[in-house]
Amino acid sequence: MKAKITAFLNELITYDYILFSSVFMLFILFIILGILLRKKIVLAIILIFLSFIILLVGPTVGYVKMHDLIFKNTIELSSQKKLNFTQAVVVKGKITNESQHFFKSCKITASTLKVSKNELKNYIYSFKPFAKMSIIEQDIAVGETREFKIIIEPFTYSKDFNVSIGAKCK
Repeated sequence: MKAKITAFLNELITYDYILFSSVFMLFILFIILGILLRKKIVLAIILIFLSFIILLVGPTVGYVKMHDLIFKNTIELSSQKKLNFTQAVVVKGKITNESQHFFKSCKITASTLKVSKNELKNYIYSFKPFAKMSIIEQDIAVGETREFKIIIEPFTYSKDFNVSIGAKCK
């Protein structure tokens, strides 16, 4: 757990510090307004309650939305093929850098999911892939499209399956 927290703190960028400090300043502002308006008890309670909601929700939602915007990418699945003589699936695709920033690295993950005729089961299966493999692509320029290939092995599942891919870039 300590290693994950240290890694998270080491990967923060300037925009993250600006976001976290502005959320904290907004929290302090609403607390001060709540204290100044203590004569109007309902308004003061609403402001203090709102300040704690901002403090708890703001950094998390802001971090996720900001990184989705700053490190925007498009990933496209070109093909998936289960090999006959080996227990493996080959997944090919393309990743495009659609942001205004250079990507130092992108972790591309391919996951295999069970398929059912029941929509509810498919929704539940999407949370727990039964096989997963990741690769890291380095140095993707702005607007560049790069092809990749991921081999998921060992793959012993014999029934119908789907492959989903995703990328997290920085």
